[in-house]
Amino acid sequence: MALPRMKPQDGVAWITGASSGIGAAVALELAARGWTVAVTARRLEALERLARGAENLPGRIVAHAGDVTDAQGMRDVTDAIESIHGPIALAFLNAGIASGQGRAIDAETVEKVVGVNLLGVAKSFFAVQPRMNARGAGQIAVNASLVGYRGLPGAAAYGAAKAGAIYFCESMRFDCEAAGIRLQLVNPGFIETPMTEGRRFPMPFLLTVEEGARRIVDGFERGGFEITVPRRLAWILKVARLLPYPVYFALMSRFAERSG
Repeated sequence: MALPRMKPQDGVAWITGASSGIGAAVALELAARGWTVAVTARRLEALERLARGAENLPGRIVAHAGDVTDAQGMRDVTDAIESIHGPIALAFLNAGIASGQGRAIDAETVEKVVGVNLLGVAKSFFAVQPRMNARGAGQIAVNASLVGYRGLPGAAAYGAAKAGAIYFCESMRFDCEAAGIRLQLVNPGFIETPMTEGRRFPMPFLLTVEEGARRIVDGFERGGFEITVPRRLAWILKVARLLPYPVYFALMSRFAERSG
């Protein structure tokens, strides 16, 4: 089945977690390419400020506040977007939080991070996917992370949630393909966002948020399942997934010692 690559004339784009970072930059990039972009996050004032920043672009940005941890709230947001602006043709499920630099891991941290980074993805996904199913077309992209490829020191909560998001997309791709929906997995590496500010460990191939957003939107237009940004880091980590445990753990222990 030929899966669609949605265009601005097909409807509106919807981005969760759009108040800052990758979500905000992707919203601006899509608006620059002519899309009407509905942006969602908890902070309405940040979304409205983002919308004002797109006033001179070919497309536009409109604010619809919501919390991805609230399943009914996400259904209400998609109802409002479609009733006001038209069908959601492209959804970028991007909302995510970090576990906190230097914070000791505990059950509460895992619950909070997984609640946003994995369950928030699922609640947003199931708010929009039935609408696309009914239309027989649509495009959904989920922002996971290259961190989700394999266990890394100090990333138990964040990495586990992102690994879950990767598995979720791999599994749901079959359902989406059968319904005529293109499901894409976005796996960024290190991008200059509030999440990477102040980090003391090495961040190879670090990209500006504008360049990262451009590459992500290029991936929306190109199609294919996985969008990796940057590709060089992705290939290194893909090779690392093939290493046997003793070799991998030895390499990561050495990395953690040098970064500590």
